[in-house]
Amino acid sequence: MNQSLSPAPDAPALEASSPSPADFGFSVERRLDHGTSRRADGAGLGRVGVIRTPHGEIQTPAFIPVGTKATVKATLPETVSELGGQAVLANAYHLFLQPGSDIVDAAGGLGAFMNWPGPTFTDSGGFQVMSLGVGFKKVISMSEAAHESAEVIARTKERLAHVDEDGVTFKSFINGDRHRFTPEISMRIQHQLGADVMFAFDELTTLLNTRAYQEDSVDRTARWAVRCLDEHARQTAERSHRPYQALFGVVQGAQYEDLRRKAAGGLAAMTGAEFPEQRFDGFGIGGALEKRDLGTIVGWVSEELPEDKPRHLLGISEPDDLFAGVAAGADTFDCVAPSRQARGGTMYSSSGRINAKAATQRRRFEALDPECDCYTCENYTAAYLHHLFKAKEMLGSTLATIHNERFIVRLVERIRASIIDGTFAELRDEVLGRLYGPEFAREAAARA
Repeated sequence: MNQSLSPAPDAPALEASSPSPADFGFSVERRLDHGTSRRADGAGLGRVGVIRTPHGEIQTPAFIPVGTKATVKATLPETVSELGGQAVLANAYHLFLQPGSDIVDAAGGLGAFMNWPGPTFTDSGGFQVMSLGVGFKKVISMSEAAHESAEVIARTKERLAHVDEDGVTFKSFINGDRHRFTPEISMRIQHQLGADVMFAFDELTTLLNTRAYQEDSVDRTARWAVRCLDEHARQTAERSHRPYQALFGVVQGAQYEDLRRKAAGGLAAMTGAEFPEQRFDGFGIGGALEKRDLGTIVGWVSEELPEDKPRHLLGISEPDDLFAGVAAGADTFDCVAPSRQARGGTMYSSSGRINAKAATQRRRFEALDPECDCYTCENYTAAYLHHLFKAKEMLGSTLATIHNERFIVRLVERIRASIIDGTFAELRDEVLGRLYGPEFAREAAARA
């Protein structure tokens, strides 16, 4: 390995007391009154709650903006807070490679390093293992029919990551250096990064992996999860100068109900082998899945997971997926799509996608979305955004990112409010009807 994983000797102490799981918690405040509930008490799977972390609370449901390399691209951390972001999620794989998790540790942890005072998340690097190892894709296809096998699993190309029972060997995309991730190393890296919520190291598969491989992968991820729990307990004890970091287990199993339920139930009951008192503080729902089955799959998982721990749906931000995920029991979400699409000029609006570079925007001297309350829409016109993108000015990416992130954050805020006031179905039908058409909204309601 090219970076040290030993504790940084000059790391500033952030807390005087020893870290304790009691520093992290989750409470349910309201449940969705949902006609197709599978809960025994008749309440819906969807819920409103509060996640409590050492760096503040997160009102759920919530969308967590992604700052892969300790920054939400093109924006200031202060701006992310102003647009309603309650937490940010960074990537352990990328920060390990650059600048190095030891550097972030010496700076006082991820939040201090990036001047973000609120809660932080780090993912384990499992997604990068998949994308480097099978197809060099930055996104996971949510439709099995959309790609040929050779496109998703690149047999003709050198793979940059190789999975074995102990972990993953991979090459740096920066300079080609070889590195090794194991569950223990992922935990050490994430402890150095110092996020309030971190995820167990898992193997992410694609929809095109065989059923047999999915079974093996679920079992391997479970074995890795036990190792993560044990290393998490060791790191928590050794790093008493840091606040407690919550560890979420990650549920895999692709589109198979039995595998999803097995994985979720196993993680819910799991303890460390060497530290049997160590359990997961929450759960991530990961993996590739067919878009049309997202709500169903999340529902399977939610039924198996404990009610008193939060559930994070990884890599999701499309409005229809957010409604489906919330209704099925997901509490928090993250995705790079809002900022990535913004930098290309694709803008969200209450009436559907808008291409900021399209000629129709050239003389449009009004807000891009007159119904949006973001800084961009309150201060700039669609014509100005069009000019910035055509002129390739950096400000275009900044203003577009502010808008897209606020649009999704605000949508989830509205979903939360609708559960509280009992108007979830009405909000879903209105929003999806305007974005995708009334027929789409009716189909979404029928699947709910």
